Amino acid sequence: MILPLKILLAYLIGAIAFAKVAMLGTGIDITKVGSGNPGFNNVLRVASKWRAAIALLGDISKGYVALLLLGGGETPAMTAWGIGIAAVAGHCWSPFLKFNGGKGVATTVGVLLFLEPWITLACLPLYPILRLLGRKLHWQQEGALASLSTMFVISSLVFGLKGMDRGIFAYLMFVIVLVRHAPNLRELAKSKR
Repeated sequence: MILPLKILLAYLIGAIAFAKVAMLGTGIDITKVGSGNPGFNNVLRVASKWRAAIALLGDISKGYVALLLLGGGETPAMTAWGIGIAAVAGHCWSPFLKFNGGKGVATTVGVLLFLEPWITLACLPLYPILRLLGRKLHWQQEGALASLSTMFVISSLVFGLKGMDRGIFAYLMFVIVLVRHAPNLRELAKSKR
């Protein structure tokens, strides 16, 4: 399969809105309640834990599955990273949601679990630790800070341990997640004034 088609298919897999799927049967449009974000945290905020689990597992899985279907076997590493980035972009700017979407964290985790499983698994406990610490210390935007910190650490380790080529792609995914968290960072900046 030619690379542009793989990229397009990965983008479309990433664009599947599992937060919307998780809310099927409730009559609730996840993009119009809570934060309006079609992601795991908003489903958790407005619905049940099992619906949030569907959204989270679906969003992680689509990053992993896109690579499993399109980036396995003899695929060059840089091509696989491109496929992964396409899946994350699909989640963040879904054509099924008028080119809106989630923050990209869970889908990025799915991509990283496929491409760099040991680094990712070693770093993932950082997220709940930072969430708990943030709650105890009353951080504003504790979820965003925990997500961004964890993604930055993973990207930095990929850069440091796996080399500049892979590291640049890992940082590119981090930048996508950072851009999607811009509203959270703006709120954080306002609260510090």
